[in-house]
Amino acid sequence: MSDRHVYEYALLRVVPRVERGERINAGVVVYCRAHAYVAARTHLDAARLAALDPAADVTGVRAALAAVEHLCQGGAAAGQAAGDDAGRRFRWLVAPRSSVVQPGPVHTGLTTDPAAEVDRLLDLLVK
Repeated sequence: MSDRHVYEYALLRVVPRVERGERINAGVVVYCRAHAYVAARTHLDAARLAALDPAADVTGVRAALAAVEHLCQGGAAAGQAAGDDAGRRFRWLVAPRSSVVQPGPVHTGLTTDPAAEVDRLLDLLVK
């Protein structure tokens, strides 16, 4: 029997000017139901963001990305979502929204180690 489990992930995209449709990848959120695991890793390339919008609020974008990471961690850092299970927090994070930090579509894969998958996807798709 395989010890691989299905996981879901979505990229976090920074869209500084929604009307232009330009975006950069700035993070990834991974959820694995079998492990009750949800985590996010982020990396903002401020120079790339400035190329899209020199007036972009880098501090605000970093704060929004950090909030996603905190929500995934649960506990007091998650605020009102602290009592929600991992799946509910993931679904809330990947719900479509019109803001500067937006989730991309949800994709799936198989993994034996969801925590390692978060880092692998960040390196592959964001950095």
